[in-house]
Amino acid sequence: MKRRFFTLDVFTRARHAGNPLAVVLDAEGLDTEAMQAITREFNLSETVFVAPPIDPANRAAIRIFTPGRELPFAGHPTVGTAVLLALRDAQEGRAKDKLVLEERIGAVSCNVSVRDDQGRAVFTLPRLPERLGEAAPVAELATALGLDPAEIGFDAHEPGVFSGGVGFTLVPITNLEAMGRITLDMMRWNTVMKPAEHPNAFVYCRQTRDAAHHFHARMFAPGMGIGEDPATGGAAAAFAAAVMAFDRPGDGEHRLVIEQGYEMGRPSQIELRLRVERGGLVSASIGGEAVLVSEGVLL
Repeated sequence: MKRRFFTLDVFTRARHAGNPLAVVLDAEGLDTEAMQAITREFNLSETVFVAPPIDPANRAAIRIFTPGRELPFAGHPTVGTAVLLALRDAQEGRAKDKLVLEERIGAVSCNVSVRDDQGRAVFTLPRLPERLGEAAPVAELATALGLDPAEIGFDAHEPGVFSGGVGFTLVPITNLEAMGRITLDMMRWNTVMKPAEHPNAFVYCRQTRDAAHHFHARMFAPGMGIGEDPATGGAAAAFAAAVMAFDRPGDGEHRLVIEQGYEMGRPSQIELRLRVERGGLVSASIGGEAVLVSEGVLL
């Protein structure tokens, strides 16, 4: 059976920037092993497989894979798939400004707007982010990242393990210069980084390349087949919990732009919005742009 696929660049308005994504339509009949093999063939950080929804009120059911494993939820696949499906709906004369994707984590509601061959999607986090536990000692984190321990941490920010659906080790770094010197020590990586099932690190600093942005980030997950990721919406979801813990934003709406992928030559911008009431996070959303790059058929 031939299956259509599209690729998009996500968290950017420009082709050949942002985070590439492959989306395979007509995924019925593919088992997990076949999906994982196709994902390795694309060799992008994530590939999405689209099937009819269980609930006919929803737009589609999707499964998300990295070259190394399946994920229950991820940000750039959600944004990219929502934009692609909205573009196809618009072409067929049934444009909508909202659609729901059934992911392994649950139903994810997306607001979408599209034009020509690109669009924007914003989705509400299907669960509030939380702190899972402590990170490894600073000295061990620094060694695994090729940095000096004094370069770990800034303001009230300290390392920790957080999740917005997928767990990430979040490591604050003092400045952009240190961010640019990160070199992974693979001999220590799997024993230092958490969660144990997919050791990773989302490193960030408050210094940015663009003064209009709020944080600069990099994400490494070699065990998932991702040496470095140009934009990581799932990590941004987890990061919302770190912002709440360390910056303690006041009640109201807060908008943060995280820049990522600049060291890779694939600049990306992830918009994170927080709604805080009585000192607590009551909702959060991730938003960004996506643009079509290619289409084809799997034989």
